[in-house]
Amino acid sequence: MRADDERFMALALALGRRGLGNTWPNPAVGAVVVKDGDIAGRGWTQPGGRPHAETEALRRAGAAAHGATLYVTLEPCSHHGKTPPCADAIIAAGIARVVSAIEDPNPKVAGQGHARLRAAGIAADVGLKAKEAARDNDGHIRRVRDRRPHVTLKLAVSADGKAGLAGRKPAAITGEVANARVHLMRAMHDAILTGIGTALSDDPLLTCRLPGMEQRSPVRVVLDRNLRLPAGSRLAGTAREIPVWVIAAPDAPRGNEKLLMDAGVDVVRSAADIDGVDPAPALRLLADRGITRLFVEGGPRIAASLLKADLVDEAVLLHGSEAIGPTGIDALEGMPLEALTASSRLTLCGQDKLGPDTIQFYERS
Repeated sequence: MRADDERFMALALALGRRGLGNTWPNPAVGAVVVKDGDIAGRGWTQPGGRPHAETEALRRAGAAAHGATLYVTLEPCSHHGKTPPCADAIIAAGIARVVSAIEDPNPKVAGQGHARLRAAGIAADVGLKAKEAARDNDGHIRRVRDRRPHVTLKLAVSADGKAGLAGRKPAAITGEVANARVHLMRAMHDAILTGIGTALSDDPLLTCRLPGMEQRSPVRVVLDRNLRLPAGSRLAGTAREIPVWVIAAPDAPRGNEKLLMDAGVDVVRSAADIDGVDPAPALRLLADRGITRLFVEGGPRIAASLLKADLVDEAVLLHGSEAIGPTGIDALEGMPLEALTASSRLTLCGQDKLGPDTIQFYERS
């Protein structure tokens, strides 16, 4: 591979990240067409998952695509879905070489895209910046392989490790800089999940409220065993503008369901345990609905439940600078915070200062 290959693949990866949280159920892919060392076309997966990145880059390149190299962050598709195969579009455009970061684990593709290109006489190199591409496509890969979304758990804890005031009342733990980072992370996920306890105590919106990014707000999901979410809540009140899905138990009251559905809330039912909605079938349900990247902003019960079930792939831990005191509630229900910070399943991979607060990032080991 030529020295320029890494530079152009890095650009393709950056382009692909533009679509994170905005392309589900499809992966967020980036593509660059290069002719004689110059960029002829750029593309990334468009909102809703189509057009695909490759066809966007080819469209912008036009006739310059003939004899050019295409850099793409995920194997071009080879099957007919709602759009024709990208592999066929690449062949028709006269591309001479394709540099692909990783193979698509989707069994409908799984090497067949690369094989189709090679059969047409196109050189196909695979593996450049594979680690970065796998991380950018972690939601797609997790959904295909494990039939669930890639789960990022966000926790905000005070200087003494508390998540709220006595009586499960909310507390302002972090400042404006940290809160802005959370809004950015929301925009890069397909859905936000919370529990009915948090929905009742905080009455949150769970939207992205950064200037110019309001339309990037993800689906809001509430685990609500008995359908206690009030039809007058801020979540239900904005359900017609930004989707709200409530996951309830099979025996939840039908009357409550009607009130929520009349407000525009989508009510679905899933297997439940004695504490609420069992997280594993709930995550499968979300994956079946196309969710690939899930941002969890629930309370101590949901956080502990996901950790116990080994369903946390990443964790974002925000440390506030002020203490709450001994009457505050712990961040993890029935578990010390060390169940996350000292877990053998999660590894601290970075941290940063956000004004007076600190953010730490953990990844699955």
